[in-house]
Amino acid sequence: MESMDSGAGSRRGNARLPPEVNRVVYVRNLPFKISAEEIYDIFGKYGALRQVRLGDKPDTRGTAFVVYEDIYDAKNAVDHLNGFNVCGRYLVVLYYQASKMQERIDNQRKRQELEELKKKYNIQTEAAAQ
Repeated sequence: MESMDSGAGSRRGNARLPPEVNRVVYVRNLPFKISAEEIYDIFGKYGALRQVRLGDKPDTRGTAFVVYEDIYDAKNAVDHLNGFNVCGRYLVVLYYQASKMQERIDNQRKRQELEELKKKYNIQTEAAAQ
């Protein structure tokens, strides 16, 4: 009787991944002068990459999004590259979680709206009044 698993499936078995695992990896603490090609070299060792997006704005410098073709390759990269030293900097490699990013954006927007309302109605908080 032949196994129904083919190539890639057989190397993984029936491993269940935690819910936060996905193909998109968020990288922080990168050297500012690192190139996309260097990121491809580092992260490509763990599997085929679909895309690399390098932060190029003042508030996103030193960060990147790395998208793998395969979720298991992304997991392998996170497992091996979190804490990896690149040019004297230790990488922080996490799974991208859209809900957390959206939550952060929403919170920033709410804080900004609150500050605008306070200015409009000349309201001071207790901390500011003291």
